[in-house]
Amino acid sequence: MNDKYNVAVVGATGLVGRTMLKVLEERNFPVDEISCYASSRSAEKSLNFKGNEIRVKELTGDAFENEGIALFSAGKGASVNFAPIAVKKGCVVIDNGSYWRMDSRVPLIVPEVNPEALAGHRGLIANPNCSTIQLVVALKPLHDLFHIKRVIVSTYQSISGAGQKGLNQLHEELSGEESTFRKHRIAGNAIFHTHQSDGYTVEEIKMVNETRKILRLHDLKIAVTCVRLPFEASHGESVNIEFEKPFRISEIRQLFKDSEGIVLIDDMAHEEYPTPLLAAGTDPVYVGRIRRDYSVENGLMLWVVADNVRKGAATNAVQIAEKLVSMDLMGYDKNIFVFKALLK
Repeated sequence: MNDKYNVAVVGATGLVGRTMLKVLEERNFPVDEISCYASSRSAEKSLNFKGNEIRVKELTGDAFENEGIALFSAGKGASVNFAPIAVKKGCVVIDNGSYWRMDSRVPLIVPEVNPEALAGHRGLIANPNCSTIQLVVALKPLHDLFHIKRVIVSTYQSISGAGQKGLNQLHEELSGEESTFRKHRIAGNAIFHTHQSDGYTVEEIKMVNETRKILRLHDLKIAVTCVRLPFEASHGESVNIEFEKPFRISEIRQLFKDSEGIVLIDDMAHEEYPTPLLAAGTDPVYVGRIRRDYSVENGLMLWVVADNVRKGAATNAVQIAEKLVSMDLMGYDKNIFVFKALLK
C-alpha cells in the first residue's frame, strides 16, 4: 500500500472544491502531489494548499495521467464526461455530483454508515446528497437496534446548498440589489428546490432514493419536504421516525453518544440544542431535541444539523478516500468497469 497519493480536485475553484482542498490539508490526508482542475474560465487561477500556490488547470481529456485519487465537484458535465476517463486511466474517482449515485454499479458511501459497500468498487464512488448524508448518519444506529418502519423528514437548508451562486444572490439581496439567479427572492423568504415530478422537487427525490440505497432498505417508507432558507451555512432536519420495536429515550441518547460522527446536544431545559451556526465550519452530525412522538406507537422525533459544505460534501468525500486507504481498497481492475456509452 502506498504511503502517499497524487490527488486531483476537479471543480477546485468552486465552493465545495475549495473546501475539499481545505479539508485535505486539515485532516492531513497523505497527499504526495495535488492537482487542481476547473473549466476554461477558471484555468490559470491560483489556489493555496499547505502554503503553496497551485495553478488551476483546464479540465480536458488529457488529465489524470498521474493521479491516484480524484475528488469531483464540478457539475454533471464533468461527472458524465470526465469521471469515466479518469477511471479508465486507473484513477479512483469520488464524485460529489448526483449523476452516478443511483447507478447500481456505483457504491454510494457515507463512511460511518456503509463503508463495507466500498469492497469490490470499480473505480468510481458516489458521494451522497448533503441532506441525505446527515440523515443517514443519524438513522443508521437507530435502525440497527429498533428497525425503522417509517421516516418523515422536513429540511431547513442553508442557501450555500445552491453553491456560490446562491450565496451571491443572498448577499446581493441583503445589500439592496435584485438578483436573477432564481425566480424567488431568497432574503427574508423560504423557497423550494427545482421541481422534478408529481409535485416533488429534485432534492426530495434524491433524499428518498439515496437513503434507501445507503441503508439497503429499498422498501423504506419515507416522506420528505425540502426547504431553502436565507442563512449561509449548515442544514437542519426535523426527523420523525416510527420503529418496529419499543425504545426508551435514555437508550436513544446513549446510542447517539456512542455513535461515530455524531455529537449529542440535547438539554432543552437549558436551551442547549444544535443550531446551524454551531455546526458551521465543523464536521460532525449534531443531534438534539430527542422526544417521543405520542401520535404513533414507537414514534421518535429528532433535530439533526450538519455543515452541508463540509460533512455534506467535501469532508464526506475526503473521509471516503481515507476509508479506501485504510481498508486497502485503492486498487481495482480498470478493465472490468467500462462506461461503454461514454468512453470512445
